[in-house]
Amino acid sequence: MKSKKSNDVGTLYLKGYNLLQVFGWSYIFYKSMTNDYSSTLEANLWQTIKWPVIVFQHAALLEIIHAMVGLVKSNVAITIFQVLSRVMVVSGILLATPYNYGASSPGLPLAIFAWSVTEIIRYMFYFMNLNKAVPYLLTWLRYTLFIILYPIGITGELLCMYAATKYASSHPDAWSYRLPNSWNFIFSYHLVLVLVMLSYIPLFPQLYLHMFGQRRKILGSNALKKAQ
Repeated sequence: MKSKKSNDVGTLYLKGYNLLQVFGWSYIFYKSMTNDYSSTLEANLWQTIKWPVIVFQHAALLEIIHAMVGLVKSNVAITIFQVLSRVMVVSGILLATPYNYGASSPGLPLAIFAWSVTEIIRYMFYFMNLNKAVPYLLTWLRYTLFIILYPIGITGELLCMYAATKYASSHPDAWSYRLPNSWNFIFSYHLVLVLVMLSYIPLFPQLYLHMFGQRRKILGSNALKKAQ
């Protein structure tokens, strides 16, 4: 049985983590909204928000650990897909390809917009929930805006991946390990990108429907309480 002290420490840690994520994604959202999209390469969106996105998106890897150790009651499998799909976009595409591919894709502003709005609301919801003071409006936003933001975010991610496949097909040795070699091992960056894109076909509908189920569960119960 966990002691009260350990529970307090865990709660305090989660409050700090969620609040930092709110600040981080709010900054990313602000920079993306005020970015000069008509400017030259040196002032493009990715160069403007690159490091904040790297830091705060990779910090989300901690959420997999949170779910695994029971610090939060999240589904581990769903958490892994949600986190790793975005980390893949950041590390495996935006950082792995030249600017004129993934980072110049029209999918990037779409993904950043959907990610930042989603994360600001989600982390604020978690923070307020830990303080047992979640306003109904925040709950409604948390379980409603995903209806629009999820498809926008997925579209942005897939467009970035598609741009990266064009780079991989024209540069077959990029991030790949070809035969013959001493390890007798082959790795194709292009193939990995295609497989990841195809994985969205069965996985995205499951995540989307899961969120609709959560919406009915949360907002349905709240609506009932408000009506009584």
